[in-house]
Amino acid sequence: MIIENYSEITPELESLAELSKKSSYIDPELYTTYDVKRGLRDLNGKGVLVGITEISEVNSKKFVDGKEVPCDGQLFYRGYNVQDLVKNLPQEQHFGFEECAYLLLFGTLPTKEQLEDFKGILAHYRSLPPNFVRDMIMKSPSKDMMNSLARSVLALYSYDDYADDTSEPNVLRQCLQLIANFPLLSVYSYAAYDYYYNENSLIIHQPRPDYSTAENILHCLRPDSKFTPLEAKLLDVALILHMEHGGGNNSTFTTHLVSSSGTDTYAAIAAALGSLKGPKHGGANIKVVRMFEDMKSHLKDWEDEEEVGTYLRALLHGEAFDNAGLIYGMGHAIYSVSDPRALTFHSFVEDLAIEKGMEKEYRLYELVAKLAPKIIAEERKIYKGVSPNVDFYSGFVYQMLGIPGELFTPIFAIARIAGWSAHRMEEICHKGKIMRPAYMTVCQHKKYIPIEDRVVD
Repeated sequence: MIIENYSEITPELESLAELSKKSSYIDPELYTTYDVKRGLRDLNGKGVLVGITEISEVNSKKFVDGKEVPCDGQLFYRGYNVQDLVKNLPQEQHFGFEECAYLLLFGTLPTKEQLEDFKGILAHYRSLPPNFVRDMIMKSPSKDMMNSLARSVLALYSYDDYADDTSEPNVLRQCLQLIANFPLLSVYSYAAYDYYYNENSLIIHQPRPDYSTAENILHCLRPDSKFTPLEAKLLDVALILHMEHGGGNNSTFTTHLVSSSGTDTYAAIAAALGSLKGPKHGGANIKVVRMFEDMKSHLKDWEDEEEVGTYLRALLHGEAFDNAGLIYGMGHAIYSVSDPRALTFHSFVEDLAIEKGMEKEYRLYELVAKLAPKIIAEERKIYKGVSPNVDFYSGFVYQMLGIPGELFTPIFAIARIAGWSAHRMEEICHKGKIMRPAYMTVCQHKKYIPIEDRVVD
């Protein structure tokens, strides 16, 4: 049978989908009845412990008089507070991502000599195989950069003479190469997309060995390769804040889960990319930007608290933007009082807004950050407070940096590959059993029915 329209949804498929939908339904009350932690969370949203890690720690509560109470969020990389790591970086240094990647992978802050050697290793690996850009990226451009990135990662398997070797030195080598090349894979994929789909000029810049990861992203992305020190600094900070967030986030847990099967590095990282692509995980910042674009188009006065508040209530009631009933960029699965990444990012955002002449947009973001938690508390019954999360500001920063929306989630991946690599190494070195959580079956046993006796329900 020849299928004329491969992607067509036929009436037959619609009917089969209804059958699948009917057979796939699980009564939500059963999770309470049998005390099943749906999504590996309890009824309060707290994650179920499934492993132990030394790589990072996420704190949102403290004990006061023997009781657990919410507090300002804290994020630690190998025991170091991320806010301290960012704050203590020299103002002129744009290699904070590299320093923190070393910390995540090897457990200690590098000396000056160790950092220089590590930067040299990444610079050496920051080169794709011969003809890879032409054959794997340019010949099959995708409208989705995350799919293109995942495909490229899987393709690199074929260029690796020791692709299936899961010894610690080889896995580390593979991880370092991926950390080095994620910026190229992402930016070159966008260049191909921009050329074929937007009919813009095709410009491919070679990376510079003397540039940091953040600097090379801006260098390779921009036709003129120019950027200011503040732009490089802020992108470097963005990469630091996104590179790791505990072993339980969806994509990092995916890395542990898939790595536990003994599979190769490329398959494990491609699986993590598939997780990060999901709008509930890595796609939130683009939603924030689009929400603000819609907001700006509907507001007469961006500084009118009453008018902005009315729009935010409309969002919650499903009467504005995408009608999802959400204020994007507000709240987090773990943090309640504050997201330390958002607080750290926020301290840099105003400076870039001033440099870019976008103070008016910045003031609107600030007004929403002020009003939204109060309005959500009034309109919703919630078990914990909400505050701006890192996605609230990151999309705005990428927008000011001229990074296209198609690259927002890949930028997240460029940062998070460092964390994924550290967790893959942790899983490989642990040499534990394959992860296999249990599911409770609630389907009744049935007697087989011969085909001639079957009837449609």
